[in-house]
Amino acid sequence: MAETYVFDATLENFQTDVIDASSQVPVVVDVWAEWCAPCKQLMPILQKLADEFKGGFRLAKVNADEQQQLTAHLGVRSLPSVKIVKNGQLVDEFSGVIPESEIRAKLEPHIDKPPMSPRDQAKTLWEEGQLDQALALLTEINQANPEDKAVLIDIALIKVEQGEVAEARVILEGLPKEETFNAHARQLAARIKFAERAGQLPPVAELQARIEADPEDFEARYQLALHWVLKGENAKAMELILSLLRKDRNYADGAARATLVELFDLLGNDDPDVRQYRRKLFTLMY
Repeated sequence: MAETYVFDATLENFQTDVIDASSQVPVVVDVWAEWCAPCKQLMPILQKLADEFKGGFRLAKVNADEQQQLTAHLGVRSLPSVKIVKNGQLVDEFSGVIPESEIRAKLEPHIDKPPMSPRDQAKTLWEEGQLDQALALLTEINQANPEDKAVLIDIALIKVEQGEVAEARVILEGLPKEETFNAHARQLAARIKFAERAGQLPPVAELQARIEADPEDFEARYQLALHWVLKGENAKAMELILSLLRKDRNYADGAARATLVELFDLLGNDDPDVRQYRRKLFTLMY
């Protein structure tokens, strides 16, 4: 857990546990206070990264109220304030809450990444479009540890992309009931549904021609949105479904709204498009 790499820094231990220790591994110093709302936004991100990097850096938490002398020594003028120390030197710093991607960009030049796990290797191959190689590696992992249902779901997701939808559904239906409620399994179920509908859809060009001829052809809009999902054009699909719902909030007895929610499940709550369009859907409906 992240707490393994997190500690409270004080004036008494700062020289030993931060300055001296930074010659072995970088130390990220987070100066915070209990009353500081942005501090409470930033700290979980830093703790998550500490866990992810598995000891690639240590996170030193400095309570500004309890460690006023140390805070002054560090030259902190606003909270939160973060300083990256390596080999006893300040190598980078920032103040306030910034996106996780920007924090990573600041950390990565100074931190050795942890070795990539076999599943992460498979994910990289998958993202690069090397589906057969990714599937082969995931199959090896599954054979070594059949109880890891997350790997099994990854296998099913790749099979969907390869057009082997029936095999993916067999895997989904074979999962223990308690596993089917987690986000990973819900994404698989949604992907299978979209893929099964794909074979029944008219071609994209035909649907676009129908919409151009009749902007009120709601069925063509809906079917085109399904095509965009299968092509990974998720924002386009969300916008198209939302435009349909603006004209008919209960289109096809709620089918369009249900499809949009399924797409949210498919992508997960961390997806920025999901966050944006979930808010838009809520505003439209309520």
